[in-house]
Amino acid sequence: MTAPVRIPFPVVDEVSRHCLQEQEPETVHIEVHLPGPLDEPRLRKAFTEALHRHPRILMREARGAWYRRRYEWELTGEPDTEVVTFTPAGPRALRDARTRALAEAPPLSMSPPIRLEVVGSVLFLTINHTALDGPACLRILATAAELYGGRDNNPAAPPTRPAEPAQEPPDTPSTWSPPARVAQGTPDPSPGNGMLVTELPLPHRPKGSPYTVNDQLMVTTALTIAHWNREHGARPRPLRITMPVDDRPRDTTMPIGNGTRLVEVPFAPVELKAEMPTLLRRTAERTRALKALPRPQLGHGAALLTAPWAPVAARAALTRGLRRAAAPWTSTTLLSNIGRIPYPLDFGEEAGRAHAVWFSAPARMPRGLTVTTASTAGRLHLALRWSRALLSHGDGAHLRDLFEHYLHTTEVTP
Repeated sequence: MTAPVRIPFPVVDEVSRHCLQEQEPETVHIEVHLPGPLDEPRLRKAFTEALHRHPRILMREARGAWYRRRYEWELTGEPDTEVVTFTPAGPRALRDARTRALAEAPPLSMSPPIRLEVVGSVLFLTINHTALDGPACLRILATAAELYGGRDNNPAAPPTRPAEPAQEPPDTPSTWSPPARVAQGTPDPSPGNGMLVTELPLPHRPKGSPYTVNDQLMVTTALTIAHWNREHGARPRPLRITMPVDDRPRDTTMPIGNGTRLVEVPFAPVELKAEMPTLLRRTAERTRALKALPRPQLGHGAALLTAPWAPVAARAALTRGLRRAAAPWTSTTLLSNIGRIPYPLDFGEEAGRAHAVWFSAPARMPRGLTVTTASTAGRLHLALRWSRALLSHGDGAHLRDLFEHYLHTTEVTP
């Protein structure tokens, strides 16, 4: 019998594995709303076949001795467990499914580390973020949709923009002082994450604008948090907003795993007082420059921490200690803009084509808040996710209202 193929954990996976916390699981949630219901046996068959079409997802954490130098993924060839479950629809069914997506991570010991829960005509895909990210699993779901419905689910061509030469971000605020934190609202006594999802109009952007919708969302996030902090008496400090950048192809050759790299977009307090056209233009220059700069996924320090110079148990303790020490320098928040969903997610005649897709990213402290956006069918789908140690549901609703207000203010005419 041939031994299973083993793959050492990449840097992102290993850092995440070192820092797992039971109270706030590292899950990514994807929520897809379809017009019609899905057939259970047919979906199970299509999704299982999609896993085989992308075999890198069929993995579990390999067992190893305490003195091992690396964590390893073990490719299994077949799922260890049934991934697809159907839950009866009911008045609380969607809310309960969202709660499970935040509170119960698929175990790393079972292949694949994802689950797909169907509630009526809504798909909930829950991902263990130590192993995989949202765009990779959306690619799996697009393959399943094509196998289920028999319709083309190839990705749409990305918008064409001229290539930007690598350059230093212009007029970047200093990063030598700790950035602002999201001010504490009314913490919830229960542990874990809370979440709110909403649908908004896509912001208008005049043709030929020097900025993108992503830049409008970045400015909106910065203004929202600055407003929230002012309301809660926090002293103005520079904001730093983490932005994932994903350069992978969206077709069936897309590498499956954690494939985004993280950059940080800074804002000085005085910059947020500028006229909106100026703020949008400056933000666009900054994000373009950051995207063009080559950089390891988590920076150079993470690569050193994950080098196999000591057993993983020792490096795990060091990584957790350094993470606690670096907490004051952690970015203010994370804005993950998936952009226009590249796949039709068309499940055929009866189930139809997705009309809403939400994502949410983990929101552990010290950030305590993440903003995730995607657009489908000409609408913006926003998920706010927070640590209950920082905010309550009422706080989340107020942040949503602030976000909607500031998104509208970015709709400027030339």
